[in-house]
Amino acid sequence: MHAPLTSPGRLAANVVHFARVLRTAGLPVGTDRIELALQALRVTGLESRTDLHDVLVACLIDRIEHRLLFDQAFELFWRNPEVMARLHALLLPQVRVKEGARPPPPQNRRLGVALFPHMPAPTTPPPPERVPLELDARLTWSDREQLRKVDFETMSTDEWAAARKLLAELPLAFEPMRTRRMRAAPHAGRPDWRATLRAMARQGGQLWSVRWQAPRMRPAPLVVLADISGSMSRYSRMLLHFAHALGRAGAHVESFTFGTRLSRISRLLRHADPDLAVQQVVRAVDDWSGGTRLAACLREFNRRWARRVLPAHATVLLITDGLAHDDADALAEQMQQLRRSCQRVLWLNPLLRFEHFEPRAAGVRAMLPHVDRMVAAHTLDSLADLAQTLAAGLNPTHSRARYATQPAPDPARGPGASLGGPA
Repeated sequence: MHAPLTSPGRLAANVVHFARVLRTAGLPVGTDRIELALQALRVTGLESRTDLHDVLVACLIDRIEHRLLFDQAFELFWRNPEVMARLHALLLPQVRVKEGARPPPPQNRRLGVALFPHMPAPTTPPPPERVPLELDARLTWSDREQLRKVDFETMSTDEWAAARKLLAELPLAFEPMRTRRMRAAPHAGRPDWRATLRAMARQGGQLWSVRWQAPRMRPAPLVVLADISGSMSRYSRMLLHFAHALGRAGAHVESFTFGTRLSRISRLLRHADPDLAVQQVVRAVDDWSGGTRLAACLREFNRRWARRVLPAHATVLLITDGLAHDDADALAEQMQQLRRSCQRVLWLNPLLRFEHFEPRAAGVRAMLPHVDRMVAAHTLDSLADLAQTLAAGLNPTHSRARYATQPAPDPARGPGASLGGPA
């Protein structure tokens, strides 16, 4: 089966085309990897389809999170007569699976678009005239501005999909953290005597200029604790997309979900496709949209995970509404221990969408003294403000003081006077 390798470029052209498909689908496949794959095929030959797969996967990708997309592309590209039907099916609208039938394996439509770049997008019949169009697919400037202020809980399906696209476009920056390692610096500061002596050796022992160095900077690590109970599932799903974007932007992010139990989801969120990553989290977590045991989950995190994933200079993003029925003293104790283990705790509370929110619930009042800032997390604008907060670093004038001096609830005002839940 070595004959095809000596044919006039057919196999080489197919390998190059396959690599371009992977690159269009989002995988970082460079020209050097294509050349390496062609050289490896000349050595190994083509004894079987498995050999071709193993050679290409070893030469074209180097990260485990790219393996799923590569396997899907390989099955579709190197398949026999069924490839055309399968690829065209990727570009067709999805149909509802009959109840009781086994759902098909998850597929990425980017492969169909990569293999058929000139095929028009699938069209759907126009809605009836009596149903107005809620969101223009073209997303004009006014639509984008309006969408940034829509609450995640009230978004339609089209608005939800458009919001995920806008979330991926948010400019992300992180608080710089000084490390012990040094780097070359162009300006005067701390002299780098080793680099200076090496330069003198190259210049015949003459000291023409002094070389300088400065500490290396890297983004401060983040730990995400997301409440996935029934009242938080819609917000947590969008905030997991936000955590995925933070990880892809260069920050070291450790992610956990909690409801009735604590689950680590860091590896699941490392998938390149954010939609598939969040879908994997929803399938893997058993207590999604269930109850809340906030104090017990924080206790498990403090005992089992804090020393392993929470360095002293880390920032914790706690995503919850605080409406838990745990013992307030136990919750306050666990929050105090969490605050002592990190640099700062940012509480992302969707209840701040209410203009007259007051921290009257027992859980909210127990948690509030141990957080550095409580910020809103219910719209795209609030997530953009959160990104600026992460880049700004720790500010001593935080919003905790705004709620720390609130008076006790007045029974005369009645049970409906507070938005913070039952005390």
